[in-house]
Amino acid sequence: MADEEDLGDMPRVVGVLSALLERVTERNDSAAELAVALAAAPASAFRATTKPDISVRAYMSRIARFAGCSPSCYVVAYIYLDRFLRRRRAPSVDSYSVHRLLITAVLAAVKFMDDICYNNAYFAKVGGVSLPEMNYLEVDFLFAVGFDLNVSPETFGHYCAVLQSEMLCLELERAPPAPARLHCCLADQDDTAAATSSSCTQHQLAA
Repeated sequence: MADEEDLGDMPRVVGVLSALLERVTERNDSAAELAVALAAAPASAFRATTKPDISVRAYMSRIARFAGCSPSCYVVAYIYLDRFLRRRRAPSVDSYSVHRLLITAVLAAVKFMDDICYNNAYFAKVGGVSLPEMNYLEVDFLFAVGFDLNVSPETFGHYCAVLQSEMLCLELERAPPAPARLHCCLADQDDTAAATSSSCTQHQLAA
């Protein structure tokens, strides 16, 4: 499992998309109404009865390693997921549904984007589902998005910008904290100037 967690040799979009989906999944899992929502949720082929043991990051790494998709497929899969969630009373993206949604969106994207791709039987093995289930998930997903698979250059660019913003946020989160500075014998005016500078910086960050 450890090797599947390593996304260092994968396209950067894979790591960014997995981080985004992980955050959405964690947020929905920790929602106060989760227990009620699960009990009231309509039956869906995308919702598992138990949480899969594999993490979103490891699952994404597995898809990237074995599916052979072009990097653009992951952006398109992200677009399809957004369309799916907007156009129907879809299951929330949580630990019970994220894996099936992800493998189905990637399958749809690679068939639309790439000239050569693996068949459903292969994707079923990669995704850890049966072939009949993979076929059903694909059909359900396509009907849910109204077979709207075309992505304009403008739409593609917009979602790329969203993922780039997510990537910048991740890099800021991983950046080491600035080393502590030792201040000795500061004059009163230096203290005032430093406080003013700090206040200005906080206002800029808030903006």
